[in-house]
Amino acid sequence: MRTTAVLTAAVAGVLLAGCGASQDTGAPARRVDTARPSFSAPGDITNPLFPLVVGDQAIQLGQEEGKPLRVEVTTLPRTRTITWDGQSIEAVVSQYVAYSAGRVIEVTHDYYAQDDAGGVWYLGEDVDDYEDGVLTGHGGSWLAGRDGPGGLIMPADPSRGDVYRSENIPGLVFEETTVQDDDVTADGPRGQVRGAIGTEERQEDGSVEHKVFAPGYGEFRSEASDELVQVAVAVPTDAAAGAVPAVLTELADGAARVFDDAGAGIAVGPSVAAMTAAWRDRPDDTAPPALTAALDDALGRLSGAGDPAAVRQAAVDTATAVLDLTLPYRPPAEVDGARLDVVARQLVIDTESGDVAGQRSDAVTIAALHDRGAATR
Repeated sequence: MRTTAVLTAAVAGVLLAGCGASQDTGAPARRVDTARPSFSAPGDITNPLFPLVVGDQAIQLGQEEGKPLRVEVTTLPRTRTITWDGQSIEAVVSQYVAYSAGRVIEVTHDYYAQDDAGGVWYLGEDVDDYEDGVLTGHGGSWLAGRDGPGGLIMPADPSRGDVYRSENIPGLVFEETTVQDDDVTADGPRGQVRGAIGTEERQEDGSVEHKVFAPGYGEFRSEASDELVQVAVAVPTDAAAGAVPAVLTELADGAARVFDDAGAGIAVGPSVAAMTAAWRDRPDDTAPPALTAALDDALGRLSGAGDPAAVRQAAVDTATAVLDLTLPYRPPAEVDGARLDVVARQLVIDTESGDVAGQRSDAVTIAALHDRGAATR
């Protein structure tokens, strides 16, 4: 599996304050993925440490090689039939979209199924890699049954010392996981999350990643030599009751107005000042901290922006951060529909500046949003 990694130094600080796994398992290693799994209801993925429900969505923020990185993971409303070890398995499809410094670098479909004992198996991935909005390859793509065996990505009841392989395709991908800690408490988007596990994953080249999987979230945090990533918000786990807070609606409307006014040469100072004051004086300060940091950063750049192009870019970034904060209150499909409008604004910026790579990246983003049903709004 890929690892990804967070937007600003402030966000990275939030993540670093999170959880980690111990380096010594304290238990003898034992393989737990050698028995032949059976799949009576493969699409019912209810394992608390790797749950997948159609329409759920997670936003991950991180840094990779010093660049801000954003990941959107969504369970799609379709399955893929995979034939492995004589079994025809209807696998759940999860869409993974990664952005580095605002541009798409990967769009992947991952395939998962839960066995009858409650373990979740990784049955392959179709990878599209991008550079400057251009498809450059499909590195790491594989499929169980066609290229090799499926891999266990989460045992039914993982314990310290358990060892399993989530990817094991000779000559292509290999990943062996050891559970180092089965009693981790994670710093989640809305407070502490107990009952998580810490793992160490070793690749064929000897590189190591440390991950935390948390109840209700699945893969929650990942750290490698030059990468750090953590879930900033995930629904339905982080869903909030009630209507969208008024301040978020005010900021969304303000970001759209500032974008239009800056393009028309109209002064935006009063609007920006009102937006900044509304966010500063908000009555509720319980929003997920990584998302709060992202919006603080975007608003700070909006206030300090000078030329119209910089103002418009800061307005787009503000709108994106606001939509992330809106996700707990609205169905992901509705939020994705609103994201289409924001990408359309980004496309205007990239077109007016002659940024062809940006335009191509915007087109890939629009296609990814449509793929997960945003156009049905």
